[in-house]
Amino acid sequence: MLLGFKTELKVNNTQKILLAQHAGVARHAWNWGLRLTKNILDNNQNNPEDKIKFPTSIDLHKWLVALVKPEYPWYYEVSKSAPQYALRHLRTAWDDCFKKSKKPPRFKKKGRSDSFTLDGSIKLENWRIKVPRIGWLKTYERLPQTINPKSVTISQKAGRWFISFKLEVTSKQIKSKNHSVAVDLGLLRFATLSTGETIDSPRPFKKLEKKLRLLQWRNRHQIISSSNWKKTQHKIAKLHYRISCIRSDFIHKLTTNLAKNHSKIVIEDLNVSGLMKNTKLSKAIADSGFYEFRRQLTYKTELYGSKLIIADRFFPSSKLCPKCGCKKDKLPLSVRVYQCDNHDCDWVADRDYSAAINLLGLAEPEVGTH
Repeated sequence: MLLGFKTELKVNNTQKILLAQHAGVARHAWNWGLRLTKNILDNNQNNPEDKIKFPTSIDLHKWLVALVKPEYPWYYEVSKSAPQYALRHLRTAWDDCFKKSKKPPRFKKKGRSDSFTLDGSIKLENWRIKVPRIGWLKTYERLPQTINPKSVTISQKAGRWFISFKLEVTSKQIKSKNHSVAVDLGLLRFATLSTGETIDSPRPFKKLEKKLRLLQWRNRHQIISSSNWKKTQHKIAKLHYRISCIRSDFIHKLTTNLAKNHSKIVIEDLNVSGLMKNTKLSKAIADSGFYEFRRQLTYKTELYGSKLIIADRFFPSSKLCPKCGCKKDKLPLSVRVYQCDNHDCDWVADRDYSAAINLLGLAEPEVGTH
């Protein structure tokens, strides 16, 4: 299976300039191609009789070489892969738009999600990697000693530069695994396991929201593009990066622990996009990272030889009694303790724990009843 690897680069000022030049050329090629393709779509819509064939990524690159490069000689100062891959990604973005799976591509701004892709002669060593036109780049961690990747993507976030590439890895079959486990996600607690263990979310955005608001308020009252405005912008970007790192670290550790130590894992099929429409809960849901939890658990179970079971979206895990199977008609979110309505049943337990027990029954039916 293919697994992505991403790490931070340890670059000097000269290398920062080279990386920024490559990112700038890739951004310029993207914006040029986007403007051209939008004009073609407008022309085809306004003049149906005189339609122009929508260009492929190869067509766009040919036009770029013929029309843009002679006008902007600084294109020749960077690797030809940077604008070439930018146009490939643009065409992919348009294909996703035509399939109605994503929104139309937008113009890129300097300093926001700067990135570019390179291919060619790439070499990996212990603590450094060699890429075309830039040379050797040091890293803060040891790189995996595998076959040299065909391409790498270098990106910038909060003033830091990162490099990522794909590796071919084999599934790790870990024999010493415990029993199956079910995970019920929530907002008061991030996860409640069928073993009775509860895991609290770090809630990084909630803890740092006050500081972020202060920086954003200060930034609004500063002159745009001034020195102080740029400094505050950098502080805001660093704070956002810190929030994302705390959340990512928490989810990575939790999903790795679950995938390594359990043979089967059962989770709910949450409609995260639908839950985000609730204005009262959207901030807490976004701060938890439910979708990222499922995404990481999907590939880590495959990597460590576990099995991930996704419960049906309409499975009433919270309304069912784990002991007798009695189902409640209604169960408001304010009710945090589940008490069975059946007079012959004495089941009383935490709401989330009861839901986790019901989910566990999907993996091992005999475990779901007590």
